[in-house]
Amino acid sequence: MNRREFLLSAAALALAPRTTLAAGARIEILPDEPAGTISPLIYGHFTEHLGGCIYDGIWVGERSRIANVGGIRKSVIDHLKRIQAPVIRWPGGCFADSYNWRDGVGPVDKRPTRTNFWAETDILRKSSGGPQKYEPNRFGTNEFARFCKLAGAEPYFAGNLRSLNAFDFYEWIDYCNSPRGKTSMADLRAQGGDAEPFDVKYWGVGNESWGCGGDFTGDEYAVEFRRFITWVPTFGIDLKYIASGPNGADYAWTHSFFQKMMEHGRGGLNRIFGTALHYYCGTTGNGVANEFDTAGWYELLNRANRMEELVTRHWQVMGGYDPEHRVKLVVDEWGAWHHTADPPIAPNYLWAYYPTLRDALVSSITLDTFNRNAEKVAMANAAQMINNIHTSFLAAEDKFTVTPVYHVFDMYAAHQGNTAVRTVFNAPKVSDPAAKGIFGLAGSCSLRDKRLVLTVTNPDVQNAQETEIAIAGGARIQNARATVLTASDIHARNTFAEPEAVRPAAAAAVQVGSPFIYRFAPASVTRLELDLA
Repeated sequence: MNRREFLLSAAALALAPRTTLAAGARIEILPDEPAGTISPLIYGHFTEHLGGCIYDGIWVGERSRIANVGGIRKSVIDHLKRIQAPVIRWPGGCFADSYNWRDGVGPVDKRPTRTNFWAETDILRKSSGGPQKYEPNRFGTNEFARFCKLAGAEPYFAGNLRSLNAFDFYEWIDYCNSPRGKTSMADLRAQGGDAEPFDVKYWGVGNESWGCGGDFTGDEYAVEFRRFITWVPTFGIDLKYIASGPNGADYAWTHSFFQKMMEHGRGGLNRIFGTALHYYCGTTGNGVANEFDTAGWYELLNRANRMEELVTRHWQVMGGYDPEHRVKLVVDEWGAWHHTADPPIAPNYLWAYYPTLRDALVSSITLDTFNRNAEKVAMANAAQMINNIHTSFLAAEDKFTVTPVYHVFDMYAAHQGNTAVRTVFNAPKVSDPAAKGIFGLAGSCSLRDKRLVLTVTNPDVQNAQETEIAIAGGARIQNARATVLTASDIHARNTFAEPEAVRPAAAAAVQVGSPFIYRFAPASVTRLELDLA
């Protein structure tokens, strides 16, 4: 029996009742201590005109032999529906602040071709052409709105603050949301095939305005932000404006932005839905996604775990100006970030590689952080959705696979809309010196009606964690189901040739008591669904 077979058979038996509770770790769930509602929006995605994200990723064209719906790759639509993808951000990213939305509307044959923002990257500089280098604007506002509708997700538009002005932003909202036949913008929208409004609620005002989005300081950006959101037509929609926020641990940016916004009184904060934090935990070693040792495994997971500190400290800064916390955090770019595969998965693809089991654990650590901080984080968007960075999907021509990252989103979809409840994890830290003090077990728990969803990451490469699980107040567990994501090799990944090398395994439901013992497999992500009597 190989390691994978052993782990999966162990998962099937792990919920068996024990007469004696003797475990090295303990998880106590406190259902009567809610921590806020887990917004489905924190399970959002992001796609940019960057490498193979749009062209050959989402968009294959109406005449493609690849299964599509109006030119949009059908396999992506189907899989997004499965995980109940709630929101998708577009068109960037850095691309957004070089993008004129008018280029991507109206008759397709009249849309201009532009040089893509990313054309000067090494791969594209050497390329002779293609839609990744020379943007054809075939996929524009109408196509993106249709894609979101097909996937069942809300569209989240990132406006261009660096190279367009406030009136352009104003007219883009008019284009998307004005009633059928009532304005020239509505008529223009109809020329693109959509007479009815898109009713877009979520609007980002610039992207990374501390860097590629204008190189502003926080207070300089606040002036621009106010200009963009003042007296914009709502068409009866509660518009949710998202301000460009800090880069990682840049707490000075958060201070500066909120301080400047407060010059006009606290009323100005009422118009901000959230401020956008960006944090990538990056890569390790030589940057190749599947070339790392045990130390590199733990290093990346420790970096992912830093999200807790970033969320907590930025929240504290925001609270100094906004004690009621009307403004929430939006983490609309996050994930690991490795180098482009060599040889590349496809020509002109940038930062495309096959994510490994390690990237799946980066995802579980991050999503559990958001769940635990449900009162703080209103939206999050993994970067990116397909063919780039921390991707859930890989596609090249007619080849397609989901990644280990996707499987974590699938497992965690059960948390969406639930009430996060306080959960206490007591487990010895990983003993390997290379782990540098990483936690032994971490996770989150949520409640809906009488069902608890507990998700747990065991980062230990070698050791399972025998754990006592108890429900405070003496509640009895009636049924339990386990789903486990792990593999025999921590470098395992799904490729076009082996699309199921990493996939979850479900154990049959069994009767259990409370408390009970569960063995968390090494290097694993586990979802336990517990039905209370």
